[in-house]
Amino acid sequence: MKLTKISICFLLALCGAGVQAQSVLRLDLKETIAMANDSSLSAFRYKNMYLSGYWEYRSYKAARLPSLTLNMTPAQYYRYITQRYDSQENVDVYREQQMLSASAGLSLAQNFDLLGGTFYVDTQLDYMRNFGDSKSTQFSTVPFRIGYQQDLLGYNAFRWDRKIEPLKFEKVKKEYLYNAESVSEEAVTYFFDLAMAQADYKLALDNVATTDTLYAIGEQRQKIAAISQADLLTLKLDKVNARNTLRNAEITRKRAMSALATFLNLDRNSYIEIDLPARPRYIDVSADHAMTLARENNPTYLAQRQNVLEAERDVDRTKKESRFNASFNASVGFNQVADNISAAYRNLLQQDLVSFTVSVPLIDWGVRKGKYNMAKNNLNVVKIAARQEEISLEEDVMMTVSDFSVQQDLIASAEEALDLAELAYDQTRKRFIIGKADINSLTLALNRQQEAQKNYIQAMQNYWLNYYKIRKLTLFDFESGMSLSERFDFDNLRR
Repeated sequence: MKLTKISICFLLALCGAGVQAQSVLRLDLKETIAMANDSSLSAFRYKNMYLSGYWEYRSYKAARLPSLTLNMTPAQYYRYITQRYDSQENVDVYREQQMLSASAGLSLAQNFDLLGGTFYVDTQLDYMRNFGDSKSTQFSTVPFRIGYQQDLLGYNAFRWDRKIEPLKFEKVKKEYLYNAESVSEEAVTYFFDLAMAQADYKLALDNVATTDTLYAIGEQRQKIAAISQADLLTLKLDKVNARNTLRNAEITRKRAMSALATFLNLDRNSYIEIDLPARPRYIDVSADHAMTLARENNPTYLAQRQNVLEAERDVDRTKKESRFNASFNASVGFNQVADNISAAYRNLLQQDLVSFTVSVPLIDWGVRKGKYNMAKNNLNVVKIAARQEEISLEEDVMMTVSDFSVQQDLIASAEEALDLAELAYDQTRKRFIIGKADINSLTLALNRQQEAQKNYIQAMQNYWLNYYKIRKLTLFDFESGMSLSERFDFDNLRR
């Protein structure tokens, strides 16, 4: 009896010494989720996905502002043989040509979204120096020119961008929040996997101590013929099985610990201990309220709206491309040519341009019509797919809310069952020690206690998984009663 207690203490001391060699990181559920959303590789990937969408939207906004462009050719030298007409001889002759030229210009452009055209203001300076038999130097200037150009009947990309791009960016923000809740779901899974493995390990450790004690008691009782040899062998078998179970539980615990550490982007050899959360308070989630929130916040609805708009844009483009097109360009300004640069800016001549072009498809063997019909059919497909996706999401919301309500009741039931199972096992063990319970009763009580412990942890895991899934589907925190997008600082995310 004394030796058994010494061996148990020695085993526990060895386990304690191994833990002390490593720094212990204790985590509760909230800390685990916070670390996952801050440090995990999944969180890093989702952050960069958001930033990609953010800069795409910034590029769209920047394209709506005036753009100033400098075009330069600092130096360009030509030396070649060219064909020229000799008026004195009335023949064409080849002559050597040498020329040095340079040019520079500034252009200011502003897109006009409503009509799909572009206003522009520009200025230009050109220099040309001819060498050879006839040397000359000329400067050509356009000090100022203002104009406007656009397709009169064509496709207006600017107008569609005004509809689609803000919607895309709103979807990107909602998708980031959605993905963050997915990370929380992953963290819950890894957390409770370790919690289950940790609980199994502790149960196995307690079981080793208990079976050692019971076998020692059995040996004493077998000496006075209080139990049979078969019962003593059963106790010894339980002792051997308990130690094997402990080894397997240790392997499972290490794997679960490594998996959680890797997910949190920690050293995979980190020693982590889990603190189970307390029983959560009851949260009343209405299915109708959750459905309304999902329609307002879930990025799936925004993604489907984007798909429909893009399909409608393609229909509009192919429809207008199938007809004749007309474009208009008009500008007014000044220009001059002179032998020196100062003279090129004096006595300016007016420069006017008005052009109207028409492109009429005559024969294309149905290519444009085919593209238009394909775009219309694709629009119908996209609308049907959007409705199917929305129906699927609505069913998911309804089922998740229903499951969450059931899980809240199951936690209370599982907690009560665990208390009863622990009490029953303790009473059965005490009765076995004084000889008033048999081996089968003790084994059954132990199995029920272990099963109740697992059921309780599983109920907690299911509760939190369903809770974070509802948050993901609705982007709403039902504990605080706030929308996730309202309290999230996107500006801090971009720093």
